[in-house]
Amino acid sequence: MSQNIKPLIELKDLRRSFQSGDLKVEVLKGISLTIEKGEFIAIMGASGSGKSTLMNIIGGLDYLSKGTYHFNGREISQYSEDELAELRRENFGFIFQRYHLLNTLSAEGNVEMPAIYSGMPANLRHQRASELLARLGLSERQDYYPTQLSGGQQQRVSIARALMNGGEIILADEPTGALDSESGKAVLEILKELNEAGHTIIMVTHDPDVASHANRIIEIKDGLIIADTKNQTQESALSAENGLSTLTWKKASGFSQIIQRVSNAFKMAIISMKMQRLRTFLTMLGIIIGIASVVLVIALGRGSTDQIIADIRNMGTNTLTVYPGSGFGDRRSQSIQSLRPSDVDALKELPFIHSVTPVVSTSVEARYGNISAINTQVQGVGTQFFDVQGYDITQGIAFDEVSEATLALEAVVDENTVKTFFPNGENPIGTVIILGQLPVQIVGVATSKSQNMFSSDSMNIWIPYSSAMHRMTGGTSFRNITIRVNDGVEMSLAENSITDTLTDLHGKKDFFIYNADAIKEMVESTTLVMRILITSIALISLLVGGIGVMNIMLVSVAERTKEIGMRMAVGARKSDISQQFLIESVLVCLLGGTIGLLFALFVGFLVQQAGDTIPLSFSIPSIVFSFLAAFFIGILFGYFPAKKAAELAPIEALERS
Repeated sequence: MSQNIKPLIELKDLRRSFQSGDLKVEVLKGISLTIEKGEFIAIMGASGSGKSTLMNIIGGLDYLSKGTYHFNGREISQYSEDELAELRRENFGFIFQRYHLLNTLSAEGNVEMPAIYSGMPANLRHQRASELLARLGLSERQDYYPTQLSGGQQQRVSIARALMNGGEIILADEPTGALDSESGKAVLEILKELNEAGHTIIMVTHDPDVASHANRIIEIKDGLIIADTKNQTQESALSAENGLSTLTWKKASGFSQIIQRVSNAFKMAIISMKMQRLRTFLTMLGIIIGIASVVLVIALGRGSTDQIIADIRNMGTNTLTVYPGSGFGDRRSQSIQSLRPSDVDALKELPFIHSVTPVVSTSVEARYGNISAINTQVQGVGTQFFDVQGYDITQGIAFDEVSEATLALEAVVDENTVKTFFPNGENPIGTVIILGQLPVQIVGVATSKSQNMFSSDSMNIWIPYSSAMHRMTGGTSFRNITIRVNDGVEMSLAENSITDTLTDLHGKKDFFIYNADAIKEMVESTTLVMRILITSIALISLLVGGIGVMNIMLVSVAERTKEIGMRMAVGARKSDISQQFLIESVLVCLLGGTIGLLFALFVGFLVQQAGDTIPLSFSIPSIVFSFLAAFFIGILFGYFPAKKAAELAPIEALERS
């Protein structure tokens, strides 16, 4: 080789390290290597030796920490992000052990992916993909989806994808690792054929038999090259004349290319939404709820305000509820057993406490005669529960302190339970029902004062908490403790005092307090500006809708991380990734906004047909304002997850589980 001819790839003292907490892990410790055009190289090494990291750096999927990497004489650090994407798109073709095919696209669609990002016209893409699949023996499988193909067939699709834009350099990471022996041999024959046709092959493997097919074997151990040997292999049985030739074509002009990119991104967004209907629906659910909430809340107006105030007053005032955990979103709260009978005794000693009501809960099968109801909610409560929570005892009596002390088998039921077990209007008082294996006698029927606001078809049965703990759950802790504070006591001061008391008892703050009285105080203190409050609630509902879109879009990004990595590996620019997600967000917002508006109007129609006393008045300005506001909020919250997706490093996205 003449000294004036520069090698295709030249690495000097290449190093790659990762930060793992406070520990710096050096994977590559000084790799120096040159690769000439047309070579067939096998990089061998045990797991963790750094061979895959080296291949990822060569392919522009990962970044070196120190050293130099020249591709065709140009230092890789001089490449911009878009130029690196072009390098992957135009010069490299990746063959992955796990294929990394998109299940939402057919075999032909997966093969066409690199050409979409290179701007190849649709007719040439179809022609090129069909030709490649036919040459690889998949002409009858072009319209099959990856899940309909065998492992060997999926690997052939990934090979065709690697060759779509020419594939001057083929990077194969354990290409036979997930295949049976026959499929593996076929893939190796294809790689040898490609090498004979002029492609440079860089293959990573840990198998010496696989490596023996290459004409140069580089061994890596602990991030260092320990051997670089030539290998004499048998000639391939396939003729180079049958090689997979490249296709030349002329790129569109600048403006036409932009239109083409947007059009292709739009089509891919439609395909993704169509193939992932549930995810699409969940993504738009926040906008649907936000739009519907805004329109309905504004329509309710002053009439609903009066009803809210009345219902809040009927719920019971001056109440605080203590829950285990750090907040309502704490998934560990079910396993935290921090609220115990000793807490109730301590709280009763506080001078500003009117009453304390512990609550334990369980679901059982309830039976009466030949009628049974599964998953019936049984709550063990204190004697003051019904006063604190705003229930009237409409029949019979509530249990008392004697019932608590004697673990009485007595129960108070709600009207839904009465309707279920006594459909013919029998008197439930004195009858015995079976809760799981426990017989209890109904002593009272309770009706919620705020049932118009919190109506439910669920059945509720209350028994003394002592009976529930000792005879049913066997537990020693409460689900929550509800506290009623004496009139005239400042609720914030009471909450702080309760927090200090329980923290001292527990030795830590493993609970949180919900102040139900804050809602009443807020509404009653703003009666003169009630319309402003309603508007604020509407805007909050809309904001919640936007947050819902953001959350599901973030879930979508996490769910599709490997897809993002694959798209980047085949040459997608960061702008291509963000563009596709943004278009998806726009479409989701448009569709979700329309559905939300129609849903709100439909609910209003049903309410009016039912003759509800709460007036609903829909106005064109409020509908337009709500729809546009939700639309732009949805776009905003959808765009940032898309931007986050675009900023992922290709190798990070590909390897993330």
